Amino acid sequence: MGLGGKIALGCGGLLVLLLVVFGFGLMGSYNGLNTLSQGVDAQWGQVENVYQRRSDLVPNLVATVKGAAAFEKDTFTAVTEARAKVGQVSTGGKAPGSPEAMANFQKAQEGLGSALSRLLVVVEKYPDLKATQNFRDLQAQLEGTENRIAVERMRFNEAAQAFNTKRNSFPTVVIAGFFGERFRERAYFKAQAGADVAPKVAF
Repeated sequence: MGLGGKIALGCGGLLVLLLVVFGFGLMGSYNGLNTLSQGVDAQWGQVENVYQRRSDLVPNLVATVKGAAAFEKDTFTAVTEARAKVGQVSTGGKAPGSPEAMANFQKAQEGLGSALSRLLVVVEKYPDLKATQNFRDLQAQLEGTENRIAVERMRFNEAAQAFNTKRNSFPTVVIAGFFGERFRERAYFKAQAGADVAPKVAF
């Protein structure tokens, strides 16, 4: 074999080696993104679970309060409508694929949270209701659920951050681009507007 043949064989071997390294790199990046993506969706399932728990508590809470505050119809209507809006915002069991979808989900959930807050303010007018064991149990469950929501949202944001950091690092960002929507950057939960301002308490 002549010198030219050896050079050609060496270049061919080097090309094959580079293709193998690139293939393994592509496979590793894809598998890493896939693992992190599944982690985001799994954590989203936990977010949905705690929001569903809150939604499930609403009818019992409303029924308990209605008995003592039957004429507070506007408040009950607001809670019922907010709960219905939450039910209309479906994510199909996967984390929202865009910031707009995340904003819609968050807006519906914040609407229900706000309506529940108004309902609990109404309850302040009825000390007999506040003293009942049934109401106290429901209130404790609701408070516990709100705490779980905060924790699961934080964990979701952490999972989304891990995915986005990996997705946007080089050369993974190039590889992610080949798969289009499959590895789209994940949206975060954002603080509610005004959450950075301490509430004013008037006596």
